[in-house]
Amino acid sequence: MSILITGVAGFIGSNIARCLVQAGHLVIGFDNLCRGKRSNLAGLIGHERFVLETVELSDGVVYREALARAHCHEPVTEVWHMAANSDISAGIADAGIDWRDTFMTTFNTLEIMKELKIPVLVFASSSAIYGDFKGARIREDMGPLLPISNYGAMKLASEAAISAASGSWLSRAFLYRFPNVIGVPATHGVIYDFIHRLRVNPAVLDVHGNGTQQKAYLHCDDLIDAMLFIRAKAPENFTYYNIGPLDMGVTVRFIAEEVAALVAPCAKINYGEDSRGWVGDVPKFAYSIDKLRALGWKPSLDSTAAVRRAIRDIAEQEMASCDKP
Repeated sequence: MSILITGVAGFIGSNIARCLVQAGHLVIGFDNLCRGKRSNLAGLIGHERFVLETVELSDGVVYREALARAHCHEPVTEVWHMAANSDISAGIADAGIDWRDTFMTTFNTLEIMKELKIPVLVFASSSAIYGDFKGARIREDMGPLLPISNYGAMKLASEAAISAASGSWLSRAFLYRFPNVIGVPATHGVIYDFIHRLRVNPAVLDVHGNGTQQKAYLHCDDLIDAMLFIRAKAPENFTYYNIGPLDMGVTVRFIAEEVAALVAPCAKINYGEDSRGWVGDVPKFAYSIDKLRALGWKPSLDSTAAVRRAIRDIAEQEMASCDKP
């Protein structure tokens, strides 16, 4: 028996794969390697309990053939669908990116799972499905859900497709609504971006927006711990959970100052005037995780501690990449 992880070479997918392999599972990883990197899978490639295959998941024919081969060799019992477009700005500029990489990968996953009778789906959803609740703590039962980015719209459409499948043939579905997740191996995000800008120009850090944007941040280790906890403990066959820290988050100004203090202490930080960092950005965001706490889980780090740890780890990651020949 095996577990399929889509988007396995990405930030979260690679961390999940490492955790599941360490737990003794046979993991099959699919990725088109557009944004994910083989280097994120260091220590896994070549492992007897891990298989990586380059697959374009938006191509239903190619995806079907690859998963059918894997399923025939070692039956797949569940799919952890992590693949999606991670560049929200690119999806704003071209809505087809999120349609292809976020929704169609989900649609194809469901269709092929149905054909192969794979009964369990774990899905990486997002806070972006909710839209802008003006900084109020967002519960799972709040609505209407009015996403303001194409990424959020396609994640919401994916949730709807999974819900429909659960009503007819899918045995169990777990929808995990991620907040801002940070850690290594970092491939994008505000901390990664700030570090890269300061490496190019240590004298100045230009920040999109006025720095007052405030969001909750969760370390990847806590995210994966929560996902595995829900997978083991949730009683429902179709379930959806916010995963996040307990606090209201930190500001972009705090992150910029912390990054600069570590990477380029003499840098001048220039802020913009808008309260949004970009089109589709939700300026203030915080989750209620009361539902998850009632199940018995809580995070080990708050937003401040998670950000500080991620800054150190991502800075070390980028310094190590510079040292490689």
